[in-house]
Amino acid sequence: MAEIKVIADRCTLCGVCVDSCPQGCISLEDEVIIGEGCTLCGICVDACPSDAIEIVRKRSEIDLSGYEGVLVFGEQVDGEVSPVVYELLGKGRELADKLGEDLICAVLGSEMEEEAAEVACHGAELVYLYDDPLLREFRDDTYTEVLSDLVRDIKPSIFLLGATNMGRSLAPRLAVRLKTGLTADCTSLDIDGDGNLLQTRPAFGGNIMATILCEGSRPQMSTVRYEVMEKAKRDESNRGEVVRRGIENLPVQDRVEILQSRRTAGESRLTEADIIVSGGKGLGEPEGFQLIRELADALGGTVGASRLTVDDGWIPYRHQVGLSGKTVRPKLYIACGISGAVQHLAGMQTSDIIVAINKDPEAPIFKVADYKIVGDLYEVIPEIIRALKED
Repeated sequence: MAEIKVIADRCTLCGVCVDSCPQGCISLEDEVIIGEGCTLCGICVDACPSDAIEIVRKRSEIDLSGYEGVLVFGEQVDGEVSPVVYELLGKGRELADKLGEDLICAVLGSEMEEEAAEVACHGAELVYLYDDPLLREFRDDTYTEVLSDLVRDIKPSIFLLGATNMGRSLAPRLAVRLKTGLTADCTSLDIDGDGNLLQTRPAFGGNIMATILCEGSRPQMSTVRYEVMEKAKRDESNRGEVVRRGIENLPVQDRVEILQSRRTAGESRLTEADIIVSGGKGLGEPEGFQLIRELADALGGTVGASRLTVDDGWIPYRHQVGLSGKTVRPKLYIACGISGAVQHLAGMQTSDIIVAINKDPEAPIFKVADYKIVGDLYEVIPEIIRALKED
Protein backbone atom coordinates (compact mmCIF):
# COMPACT_ATOMS: atom_id res chain seq x y z
CA MET A 1 0.00 0.00 0.00
CA ALA A 2 1.15 3.57 -0.65
CA GLU A 3 0.04 7.15 -0.17
CA ILE A 4 1.25 10.56 -1.30
CA LYS A 5 1.71 13.44 1.10
CA VAL A 6 2.91 17.04 1.11
CA ILE A 7 5.46 18.14 3.70
CA ALA A 8 4.11 21.58 4.68
CA ASP A 9 7.35 22.85 6.26
CA ARG A 10 9.19 22.46 2.95
CA CYS A 11 6.46 23.57 0.54
CA THR A 12 6.92 27.09 -0.93
CA LEU A 13 3.63 27.05 -2.87
CA CYS A 14 5.56 27.54 -6.10
CA GLY A 15 2.98 25.65 -8.15
CA VAL A 16 5.43 23.50 -10.11
CA CYS A 17 3.63 20.36 -8.96
CA VAL A 18 0.31 21.68 -10.33
CA ASP A 19 1.78 22.16 -13.80
CA SER A 20 3.57 18.80 -13.75
CA CYS A 21 0.61 16.57 -12.83
CA PRO A 22 -0.55 14.62 -15.92
CA GLN A 23 -3.85 13.79 -14.21
CA GLY A 24 -4.67 17.42 -13.31
CA CYS A 25 -5.54 16.39 -9.76
CA ILE A 26 -3.28 18.85 -7.90
CA SER A 27 -4.60 22.29 -6.95
CA LEU A 28 -3.05 25.23 -5.10
CA GLU A 29 -4.92 27.17 -2.44
CA ASP A 30 -3.46 28.04 0.95
CA GLU A 31 -1.76 24.68 0.62
CA VAL A 32 -1.15 22.03 -2.01
CA ILE A 33 -4.20 19.81 -2.41
CA ILE A 34 -3.85 16.40 -4.07
CA GLY A 35 -7.34 15.29 -5.04
CA GLU A 36 -8.95 12.15 -6.40
CA GLY A 37 -7.48 10.66 -9.54
CA CYS A 38 -3.87 10.49 -8.29
CA THR A 39 -2.19 7.40 -9.72
CA LEU A 40 0.97 7.74 -7.58
CA CYS A 41 3.01 8.13 -10.77
CA GLY A 42 5.61 10.19 -8.88
CA ILE A 43 6.05 12.91 -11.53
CA CYS A 44 5.24 15.66 -9.04
CA VAL A 45 7.73 14.17 -6.59
CA ASP A 46 10.53 14.47 -9.14
CA ALA A 47 9.40 17.93 -10.26
CA CYS A 48 9.17 19.55 -6.80
CA PRO A 49 12.24 21.80 -6.32
CA SER A 50 11.81 21.74 -2.53
CA ASP A 51 11.46 17.98 -2.06
CA ALA A 52 8.16 18.72 -0.36
CA ILE A 53 6.19 15.81 -1.88
CA GLU A 54 6.83 12.17 -1.16
CA ILE A 55 5.22 8.79 -1.70
CA VAL A 56 5.12 6.68 1.43
CA ARG A 57 4.87 2.97 0.85
CA LYS A 58 3.50 0.95 3.71
CA ARG A 59 4.11 -2.73 4.22
CA SER A 60 0.90 -4.50 5.12
CA GLU A 61 1.02 -6.00 8.57
CA ILE A 62 -0.23 -9.56 8.76
CA ASP A 63 0.16 -12.26 11.38
CA LEU A 64 2.64 -14.58 9.69
CA SER A 65 2.24 -17.14 12.46
CA GLY A 66 -1.23 -17.93 11.14
CA TYR A 67 0.19 -19.40 7.89
CA GLU A 68 1.46 -22.96 7.75
CA GLY A 69 2.00 -25.67 5.17
CA VAL A 70 3.33 -25.98 1.62
CA LEU A 71 0.60 -25.99 -1.04
CA VAL A 72 1.19 -27.37 -4.55
CA PHE A 73 -1.20 -26.71 -7.43
CA GLY A 74 -1.96 -30.11 -8.98
CA GLU A 75 -2.27 -28.96 -12.58
CA GLN A 76 -4.02 -31.38 -14.91
CA VAL A 77 -4.52 -31.51 -18.67
CA ASP A 78 -7.10 -33.81 -20.26
CA GLY A 79 -7.70 -35.49 -16.90
CA GLU A 80 -4.03 -36.33 -16.27
CA VAL A 81 -1.90 -34.63 -13.62
CA SER A 82 0.98 -32.84 -15.35
CA PRO A 83 4.51 -34.21 -14.79
CA VAL A 84 5.66 -30.88 -13.30
CA VAL A 85 3.35 -31.52 -10.31
CA TYR A 86 5.46 -34.47 -9.18
CA GLU A 87 8.57 -32.29 -9.30
CA LEU A 88 6.77 -29.68 -7.18
CA LEU A 89 5.76 -32.38 -4.73
CA GLY A 90 9.37 -33.54 -4.48
CA LYS A 91 10.66 -30.04 -3.72
CA GLY A 92 7.60 -29.25 -1.61
CA ARG A 93 8.27 -32.31 0.56
CA GLU A 94 11.82 -31.07 1.16
CA LEU A 95 10.64 -27.56 2.08
CA ALA A 96 7.84 -28.85 4.29
CA ASP A 97 10.25 -31.10 6.19
CA LYS A 98 12.62 -28.19 6.83
CA LEU A 99 9.72 -26.14 8.19
CA GLY A 100 8.16 -29.01 10.09
CA GLU A 101 4.88 -28.44 8.23
CA ASP A 102 2.49 -30.42 6.03
CA LEU A 103 2.67 -30.82 2.27
CA ILE A 104 -0.69 -30.16 0.61
CA CYS A 105 -1.87 -30.47 -2.98
CA ALA A 106 -4.96 -29.04 -4.70
CA VAL A 107 -6.35 -30.92 -7.71
CA LEU A 108 -9.07 -29.31 -9.85
CA GLY A 109 -10.85 -31.13 -12.64
CA SER A 110 -13.59 -33.60 -13.48
CA GLU A 111 -13.50 -37.34 -12.74
CA MET A 112 -10.12 -36.92 -11.06
CA GLU A 113 -10.50 -39.41 -8.19
CA GLU A 114 -7.77 -41.78 -9.43
CA GLU A 115 -5.36 -38.96 -10.21
CA ALA A 116 -5.92 -37.43 -6.76
CA ALA A 117 -5.23 -40.80 -5.14
CA GLU A 118 -2.01 -41.07 -7.16
CA VAL A 119 -0.89 -37.64 -5.98
CA ALA A 120 -1.60 -38.76 -2.41
CA CYS A 121 1.03 -41.50 -2.84
CA HIS A 122 3.74 -38.94 -3.65
CA GLY A 123 4.33 -37.36 -0.27
CA ALA A 124 1.35 -35.06 0.31
CA GLU A 125 -0.38 -35.38 3.68
CA LEU A 126 -3.51 -33.75 2.26
CA VAL A 127 -4.96 -33.61 -1.25
CA TYR A 128 -7.90 -31.24 -1.73
CA LEU A 129 -9.96 -32.52 -4.64
CA TYR A 130 -12.38 -30.23 -6.49
CA ASP A 131 -14.22 -32.57 -8.84
CA ASP A 132 -16.77 -30.77 -11.01
CA PRO A 133 -17.58 -30.70 -14.76
CA LEU A 134 -17.09 -26.92 -14.66
CA LEU A 135 -13.41 -27.52 -13.85
CA ARG A 136 -12.69 -30.04 -16.61
CA GLU A 137 -10.99 -27.41 -18.79
CA PHE A 138 -8.73 -24.69 -17.41
CA ARG A 139 -10.22 -21.21 -17.33
CA ASP A 140 -8.66 -18.28 -15.52
CA ASP A 141 -11.83 -17.08 -13.81
CA THR A 142 -12.98 -20.39 -12.37
CA TYR A 143 -9.58 -21.66 -11.24
CA THR A 144 -8.64 -18.31 -9.67
CA GLU A 145 -11.87 -18.20 -7.67
CA VAL A 146 -11.53 -21.76 -6.39
CA LEU A 147 -7.85 -21.58 -5.46
CA SER A 148 -8.02 -18.14 -3.85
CA ASP A 149 -10.88 -19.40 -1.66
CA LEU A 150 -8.82 -22.45 -0.66
CA VAL A 151 -5.74 -20.38 0.19
CA ARG A 152 -7.75 -17.97 2.33
CA ASP A 153 -9.23 -20.94 4.15
CA ILE A 154 -6.15 -23.11 4.84
CA LYS A 155 -3.53 -20.29 4.86
CA PRO A 156 -0.42 -22.05 3.51
CA SER A 157 2.92 -20.36 4.10
CA ILE A 158 4.18 -21.41 0.62
CA PHE A 159 2.25 -21.88 -2.63
CA LEU A 160 3.99 -23.51 -5.61
CA LEU A 161 2.78 -23.72 -9.22
CA GLY A 162 4.46 -25.01 -12.37
CA ALA A 163 5.90 -22.44 -14.76
CA THR A 164 3.70 -23.86 -17.52
CA ASN A 165 1.28 -21.99 -19.77
CA MET A 166 -1.43 -22.67 -17.19
CA GLY A 167 0.69 -21.73 -14.18
CA ARG A 168 1.98 -18.54 -15.79
CA SER A 169 -1.58 -17.45 -16.54
CA LEU A 170 -3.00 -18.40 -13.16
CA ALA A 171 -0.28 -17.37 -10.68
CA PRO A 172 -0.32 -13.57 -11.30
CA ARG A 173 -4.09 -13.47 -10.92
CA LEU A 174 -3.89 -15.36 -7.65
CA ALA A 175 -1.08 -13.15 -6.33
CA VAL A 176 -3.16 -10.02 -6.97
CA ARG A 177 -6.27 -11.59 -5.46
CA LEU A 178 -4.32 -12.71 -2.37
CA LYS A 179 -2.32 -9.45 -2.10
CA THR A 180 1.01 -11.23 -1.98
CA GLY A 181 4.25 -11.40 -3.96
CA LEU A 182 5.13 -13.79 -6.77
CA THR A 183 8.49 -14.95 -8.11
CA ALA A 184 8.24 -16.42 -11.60
CA ASP A 185 10.29 -19.12 -13.31
CA CYS A 186 12.26 -20.27 -10.26
CA THR A 187 15.05 -22.78 -10.77
CA SER A 188 15.91 -23.28 -7.08
CA LEU A 189 14.01 -23.08 -3.78
CA ASP A 190 15.24 -23.28 -0.20
CA ILE A 191 14.44 -22.13 3.33
CA ASP A 192 16.56 -19.56 5.21
CA GLY A 193 17.27 -19.45 8.93
CA ASP A 194 14.12 -17.41 9.61
CA GLY A 195 11.82 -19.81 7.79
CA ASN A 196 11.45 -17.63 4.69
CA LEU A 197 11.37 -19.11 1.20
CA LEU A 198 14.51 -18.39 -0.84
CA GLN A 199 13.32 -18.13 -4.44
CA THR A 200 16.10 -18.19 -7.03
CA ARG A 201 15.50 -17.32 -10.67
CA PRO A 202 17.49 -16.07 -13.70
CA ALA A 203 17.59 -12.31 -14.15
CA PHE A 204 18.95 -9.88 -16.76
CA GLY A 205 18.66 -12.40 -19.59
CA GLY A 206 20.14 -15.19 -17.50
CA ASN A 207 23.39 -13.35 -16.82
CA ILE A 208 22.82 -13.45 -13.06
CA MET A 209 20.79 -15.56 -10.64
CA ALA A 210 18.64 -13.51 -8.25
CA THR A 211 17.40 -14.82 -4.91
CA ILE A 212 14.14 -13.20 -3.84
CA LEU A 213 12.34 -13.16 -0.48
CA CYS A 214 8.75 -12.28 0.32
CA GLU A 215 9.07 -11.46 4.01
CA GLY A 216 6.05 -9.25 4.57
CA SER A 217 3.16 -11.19 3.02
CA ARG A 218 1.83 -14.71 2.73
CA PRO A 219 1.64 -17.09 1.06
CA GLN A 220 5.08 -16.96 -0.55
CA MET A 221 4.26 -17.78 -4.17
CA SER A 222 6.54 -19.19 -6.86
CA THR A 223 6.17 -20.67 -10.30
CA VAL A 224 8.83 -23.32 -10.87
CA ARG A 225 10.38 -24.41 -14.14
CA TYR A 226 9.78 -27.95 -15.33
CA GLU A 227 12.68 -30.41 -15.43
CA VAL A 228 14.80 -28.62 -12.80
CA MET A 229 13.64 -30.42 -9.62
CA GLU A 230 13.75 -34.08 -8.62
CA LYS A 231 10.40 -35.83 -8.85
CA ALA A 232 8.74 -37.15 -5.71
CA LYS A 233 8.98 -40.91 -5.34
CA ARG A 234 5.83 -42.98 -5.18
CA ASP A 235 5.21 -44.65 -1.83
CA GLU A 236 1.99 -46.66 -1.52
CA SER A 237 2.48 -46.94 2.26
CA ASN A 238 2.61 -43.16 2.62
CA ARG A 239 -0.79 -42.41 1.12
CA GLY A 240 -2.14 -38.99 2.13
CA GLU A 241 -5.76 -38.13 2.80
CA VAL A 242 -7.96 -37.00 -0.09
CA VAL A 243 -10.48 -34.36 1.01
CA ARG A 244 -13.32 -33.45 -1.34
CA ARG A 245 -14.41 -29.83 -1.60
CA GLY A 246 -17.26 -28.41 -3.66
CA ILE A 247 -17.66 -25.17 -5.59
CA GLU A 248 -21.43 -24.79 -5.12
CA ASN A 249 -21.11 -21.90 -2.67
CA LEU A 250 -18.39 -20.03 -4.57
CA PRO A 251 -19.15 -17.06 -6.85
CA VAL A 252 -17.54 -18.87 -9.77
CA GLN A 253 -17.68 -17.00 -13.06
CA ASP A 254 -17.92 -18.95 -16.29
CA ARG A 255 -17.51 -16.28 -18.95
CA VAL A 256 -15.73 -18.46 -21.51
CA GLU A 257 -17.11 -21.46 -23.35
CA ILE A 258 -14.46 -23.80 -24.73
CA LEU A 259 -15.74 -25.29 -27.97
CA GLN A 260 -12.72 -27.42 -28.81
CA SER A 261 -9.14 -27.94 -27.66
CA ARG A 262 -6.37 -29.91 -29.35
CA ARG A 263 -2.62 -30.27 -29.23
CA THR A 264 -0.42 -29.36 -32.16
CA ALA A 265 0.05 -32.51 -34.18
CA GLY A 266 3.26 -33.79 -35.67
CA GLU A 267 5.86 -33.11 -33.00
CA SER A 268 6.26 -34.03 -29.35
CA ARG A 269 6.32 -31.31 -26.76
CA LEU A 270 9.92 -30.40 -25.92
CA THR A 271 9.56 -30.93 -22.19
CA GLU A 272 8.23 -34.47 -22.71
CA ALA A 273 10.68 -35.61 -25.42
CA ASP A 274 13.24 -38.34 -24.72
CA ILE A 275 15.36 -37.25 -27.70
CA ILE A 276 15.91 -33.65 -28.83
CA VAL A 277 17.97 -32.48 -31.80
CA SER A 278 18.61 -28.73 -31.61
CA GLY A 279 19.93 -26.33 -34.22
CA GLY A 280 21.74 -23.03 -33.77
CA LYS A 281 23.11 -20.17 -35.85
CA GLY A 282 25.80 -22.51 -37.09
CA LEU A 283 23.16 -23.79 -39.53
CA GLY A 284 23.82 -20.63 -41.50
CA GLU A 285 20.27 -20.29 -42.83
CA PRO A 286 16.73 -21.22 -41.74
CA GLU A 287 16.56 -23.97 -44.35
CA GLY A 288 19.14 -25.80 -42.27
CA PHE A 289 16.40 -26.86 -39.87
CA GLN A 290 15.20 -29.31 -42.54
CA LEU A 291 18.37 -31.33 -41.85
CA ILE A 292 17.75 -31.07 -38.10
CA ARG A 293 14.22 -32.42 -38.63
CA GLU A 294 15.52 -35.31 -40.71
CA LEU A 295 17.89 -36.34 -37.92
CA ALA A 296 15.18 -35.92 -35.28
CA ASP A 297 12.77 -38.06 -37.32
CA ALA A 298 15.41 -40.75 -37.83
CA LEU A 299 15.93 -40.92 -34.06
CA GLY A 300 12.25 -40.67 -33.16
CA GLY A 301 12.85 -37.33 -31.43
CA THR A 302 11.74 -33.72 -31.68
CA VAL A 303 13.35 -30.46 -32.81
CA GLY A 304 14.84 -27.84 -30.51
CA ALA A 305 16.52 -24.52 -31.24
CA SER A 306 18.74 -21.82 -29.79
CA ARG A 307 17.39 -18.40 -28.88
CA LEU A 308 19.16 -16.62 -31.75
CA THR A 309 17.47 -18.76 -34.39
CA VAL A 310 14.07 -18.09 -32.82
CA ASP A 311 14.77 -14.35 -32.53
CA ASP A 312 15.68 -14.27 -36.22
CA GLY A 313 12.45 -16.01 -37.18
CA TRP A 314 14.05 -19.22 -38.43
CA ILE A 315 11.79 -21.42 -36.28
CA PRO A 316 8.82 -20.85 -33.92
CA TYR A 317 9.33 -20.05 -30.24
CA ARG A 318 7.83 -23.34 -29.06
CA HIS A 319 11.12 -25.02 -30.11
CA GLN A 320 13.38 -22.73 -28.04
CA VAL A 321 15.58 -24.37 -25.42
CA GLY A 322 17.16 -22.26 -22.67
CA LEU A 323 16.35 -19.93 -19.82
CA SER A 324 14.03 -17.83 -21.97
CA GLY A 325 12.55 -20.92 -23.63
CA LYS A 326 12.04 -24.45 -22.30
CA THR A 327 14.16 -26.25 -19.72
CA VAL A 328 14.56 -29.84 -20.91
CA ARG A 329 16.04 -33.06 -19.56
CA PRO A 330 15.86 -35.68 -22.35
CA LYS A 331 17.73 -38.97 -22.45
CA LEU A 332 19.63 -37.70 -25.51
CA TYR A 333 20.30 -34.08 -26.51
CA ILE A 334 22.13 -33.34 -29.78
CA ALA A 335 23.31 -29.74 -30.23
CA CYS A 336 24.10 -28.88 -33.85
CA GLY A 337 25.83 -25.61 -34.64
CA ILE A 338 25.16 -24.24 -31.16
CA SER A 339 28.08 -22.45 -29.54
CA GLY A 340 26.77 -22.91 -25.99
CA ALA A 341 25.75 -19.58 -24.46
CA VAL A 342 25.10 -19.68 -20.72
CA GLN A 343 21.36 -19.21 -21.24
CA HIS A 344 21.19 -22.24 -23.54
CA LEU A 345 23.36 -24.47 -21.37
CA ALA A 346 21.19 -23.77 -18.33
CA GLY A 347 18.19 -25.12 -20.22
CA MET A 348 19.68 -28.48 -21.30
CA GLN A 349 22.81 -29.36 -19.33
CA THR A 350 20.98 -31.87 -17.10
CA SER A 351 20.21 -34.09 -20.12
CA ASP A 352 21.34 -37.70 -19.64
CA ILE A 353 23.61 -37.72 -22.70
CA ILE A 354 24.73 -34.62 -24.63
CA VAL A 355 26.22 -34.80 -28.12
CA ALA A 356 27.66 -31.60 -29.62
CA ILE A 357 28.49 -31.02 -33.29
CA ASN A 358 30.42 -27.83 -34.01
CA LYS A 359 33.25 -26.64 -36.28
CA ASP A 360 34.84 -24.63 -33.45
CA PRO A 361 36.85 -26.94 -31.14
CA GLU A 362 36.74 -24.23 -28.45
CA ALA A 363 32.96 -23.86 -28.44
CA PRO A 364 31.59 -23.69 -24.85
CA ILE A 365 29.05 -26.42 -25.65
CA PHE A 366 31.88 -28.96 -25.61
CA LYS A 367 32.43 -28.33 -21.88
CA VAL A 368 29.13 -30.02 -21.04
CA ALA A 369 29.03 -32.53 -23.90
CA ASP A 370 29.53 -36.26 -23.31
CA TYR A 371 30.40 -36.78 -26.97
CA LYS A 372 32.13 -34.08 -29.03
CA ILE A 373 32.18 -34.02 -32.82
CA VAL A 374 34.35 -31.29 -34.36
CA GLY A 375 33.31 -30.82 -37.94
CA ASP A 376 30.90 -29.34 -40.48
CA LEU A 377 27.38 -30.33 -39.43
CA TYR A 378 26.36 -30.50 -43.09
CA GLU A 379 28.90 -33.31 -43.50
CA VAL A 380 28.44 -35.00 -40.13
CA ILE A 381 24.62 -35.14 -39.83
CA PRO A 382 23.97 -36.79 -43.24
CA GLU A 383 26.46 -39.52 -42.28
CA ILE A 384 24.63 -40.12 -38.99
CA ILE A 385 21.26 -40.26 -40.78
CA ARG A 386 22.71 -42.68 -43.34
CA ALA A 387 24.04 -44.94 -40.59
CA LEU A 388 20.70 -44.91 -38.77
CA LYS A 389 18.78 -45.85 -41.93
CA GLU A 390 21.20 -48.70 -42.66
CA ASP A 391 20.52 -50.17 -39.21
